[in-house]
Amino acid sequence: MPSSEPSSARKSILLVEDDTELTSLMTDYFGQYGFTVEAVHDGRSGLARSLEGAFDLIILDVMLPVLDGFELLRQLRKRSSTPVIMLTARTSQTDRIAGLNSGADDYLPKPFGPDELLARIRAVLRRTGHTEAAPPQLLESGGVRLNPATREAWLRNETLEITSIEFDILEILVRAAGRTVTRDELTAVLYQRPATPYERSLDVHISHLRKKLEHEERSPIRTVRGVGYQFAP
Repeated sequence: MPSSEPSSARKSILLVEDDTELTSLMTDYFGQYGFTVEAVHDGRSGLARSLEGAFDLIILDVMLPVLDGFELLRQLRKRSSTPVIMLTARTSQTDRIAGLNSGADDYLPKPFGPDELLARIRAVLRRTGHTEAAPPQLLESGGVRLNPATREAWLRNETLEITSIEFDILEILVRAAGRTVTRDELTAVLYQRPATPYERSLDVHISHLRKKLEHEERSPIRTVRGVGYQFAP
């Protein structure tokens, strides 16, 4: 039966999903069961709202424009323990494990029934505060090693002296080693906004990182002209 709870008792949900028709249906459906739902439709906006708002739960699609759900969740978990249920059409075991290891509280493949998602939402909210996060793993690629928990970095076993924002950039690039990371993706994580054509701060940070990572006059960070950057060890 739909809920008749007063608005002050309603739980708030942030829905990060690029399918506007689905978000409209979910907003109407969960509104009948005591939830208020705010929807955003891309990863950059999702990260910004998840950090700004006091939500009881976040429903997060994996396949999002600009910033995918896995990276959004990794960035969120650095600063928030808000429960997250991930939704995705990608049903492989590897993707499910990646979602849970990134800090998701539950993982539901599409297509799904609204009743099942409602049951999962209630179950996650019941156990909120009674689960421990998975221990962070070291990241290694091309002689670079990072500890996201302590924000320490090493290059060939030597301590790498880098700034906080340089660590954030390097972590994103190392996690995506071999894949081109767009400027929009980087600025979405770093600043929660799109890149601007005349912005130079990102280029300056990348330039400093390149110099610190140079070995035999080569750096693992390369520019993909007009697109972004790639960590290519």
